[in-house]
Amino acid sequence: MKTKLVFALSAIGLFLALDSAYVYSRRPPAQGPVFTPAANPYQEGIYANGIIESLQTHGSNINIYPEVSGPITRVLVNEGATVRAGDPLLTIDDSVQRATTEQQRAQAEAALALLEELKAQPRPEALQVATAQVENARAGLKNTHDHLLKLEGAYAAAKAITLDELDLARDADKVAETNLAVVQRQYELTKAGAWSYDIKNQQMQYEALAKSAAASQALLAKYTIRAQSDGVVLSIQAAAGSYVSTQGAYGTYTEGFSPLVVMGSMQDDLEVRCYVDEILVHRLPDPAGITGKMFIRGTDISIPLTFQSVQPYISPKIELADERQERVDVRVLPVIFRFHKPKTMNLYPGQLVDVYIGQRQL
Repeated sequence: MKTKLVFALSAIGLFLALDSAYVYSRRPPAQGPVFTPAANPYQEGIYANGIIESLQTHGSNINIYPEVSGPITRVLVNEGATVRAGDPLLTIDDSVQRATTEQQRAQAEAALALLEELKAQPRPEALQVATAQVENARAGLKNTHDHLLKLEGAYAAAKAITLDELDLARDADKVAETNLAVVQRQYELTKAGAWSYDIKNQQMQYEALAKSAAASQALLAKYTIRAQSDGVVLSIQAAAGSYVSTQGAYGTYTEGFSPLVVMGSMQDDLEVRCYVDEILVHRLPDPAGITGKMFIRGTDISIPLTFQSVQPYISPKIELADERQERVDVRVLPVIFRFHKPKTMNLYPGQLVDVYIGQRQL
């Protein structure tokens, strides 16, 4: 009885093992692609990676870097906002620079006040004092001169005084005469006003301080980041309280510096920058006949492109996803197309696309 039970259990175990082996050896049917891969629409088309950009006369997007460093105090616009040239976008803490500017402005104003004081000379009160001094010296001279005449008469008539007294009177008269000449010169100097060289020197000091204050004011203005042209704010890389420098804003995830603000144009047209591998450059059609088609990744949608220009400089290839240069020396040629943004589709600068470049039928 026990032997039959063992054989039965063994048979059941063998059956289960064979069934499990059969079930697990079956391969599930392959799932179809989520979207149809982009097919080359041209007979001899060239494939290239592309990145969507705002339409610009030169370059790609407008990258704004601060010219000063400091923490962000206010962000005045939102991403996606339409702005005009000169509109403020955000502000950087300017407390130290503002105090410096006020100090230099005060120094320039003090120099200007001193310059105006020199130009306004002679001061009426100073001229009145100089006039009084001349009158006083003239009266003193008359007094000593009259006294000398009396002594000379007495000495000549009866020698009623000594010769020493007469000499002292003559010396006093001479001192009074000299004193009158001194105060008269001082009056003329006061009346003439400030020396021209003093005015010129003060004028130059004022101009130097005024220019220093103007330069400080210009630097103060750079603590407000403004739009350089009309456009749309595509991204702002820092929030209030974040520290930024002339290298831009430090990215938490990329661990590198990037532009503080990125702006694009306001046109309904966008452009796509394609990077053609150097080994395919010789296959590019003549610029007069270049055409292209862009395929949106993850969809079956394609958009015709209009050739715009070729950037005639083969540069090292970059990884478009994070804009880092590859380690190997692979070089590419940028080819730029433009297209009209469909109203029924969301397309944004920075989006990666697939592009095929072909020959337009002439």
